Amino acid sequence: MIYPPVLKPGDRIGILSTARKIRPDEIEAAVETFREWGFEVVLSPFLHAIDHQFAGTDAERASDLQSMLDDPSLKAILCARGGYGTQRIIDGISFEGFQEYPKWIMGFSDITSLLSACDRLGVASIHGPMGLSWDGKTSNEASRAALGRVLRGEQPTYEWETYPLNRPGTARSRVVGGNLSIVHCNLGTATETNTKGTLLFLEDLDEYLYHLDRMMLHLRRAGQLKDLAGLIIGGMTDMNDNATSFGRTAEEIILEAVRDYDYPVAFGFPAGHQPDNFPLIIGGEAQFEVGTELCSLKFVR
Repeated sequence: MIYPPVLKPGDRIGILSTARKIRPDEIEAAVETFREWGFEVVLSPFLHAIDHQFAGTDAERASDLQSMLDDPSLKAILCARGGYGTQRIIDGISFEGFQEYPKWIMGFSDITSLLSACDRLGVASIHGPMGLSWDGKTSNEASRAALGRVLRGEQPTYEWETYPLNRPGTARSRVVGGNLSIVHCNLGTATETNTKGTLLFLEDLDEYLYHLDRMMLHLRRAGQLKDLAGLIIGGMTDMNDNATSFGRTAEEIILEAVRDYDYPVAFGFPAGHQPDNFPLIIGGEAQFEVGTELCSLKFVR
């Protein structure tokens, strides 16, 4: 796995949106923070373009992404927000320049497709706060500070409280995954998540429980859950149910999908569509432990 270079003061960070539209005021706090950290911020030409719900047309968003991937002067790319739109452009992107000049790509949610593309190329990326996250809904001061430390080369270590449905055990492998809906939609595509032998991380937002069950069942039937080293579940935020209840919680649905396997499973990792949205190095090697009182994830190089 290739780790992009550690960032130093004066390095340039690009900000773009591959998905939904974004107003200038919605990223002001993020821009100011990166400047306070000593980095130069570069905004993509079509960052604030509008095409209905998107940040410009597919062609405009693809142009921004391609230009920043190819730009050797940029050391990182921060996605402004998720929503929907990255999958509409990802197949037309060339990663040749990116492979020659690898850089950190940061984001989550809809950006999972881009993170998975990086992983398939053997380049580490960061699942974590985006530009919009500075509004406090999908990051807090602690998780944003952690993002800065990862960019400067820190290998993070996390501990969180155990959950009654956890399955104890230990494992060491690469961390992959991201948003469950996108991992599910990527099946059979060029950005399909390679889960075999990995620590799979999943989170999601605003899904109906029956749909969550359908996605987990599909991953199971497709063999994506069979050969994991471990399963890490982040926020399953604002799940919905029908008038006639599905009868299981999100955690119960997930555990049922992996009932025939014996790898460790931990719920409640502090990442996802929530203020506790700490950065994960996608593609990074980590030690995973699920104990009776605490769980831990320690990235190592």
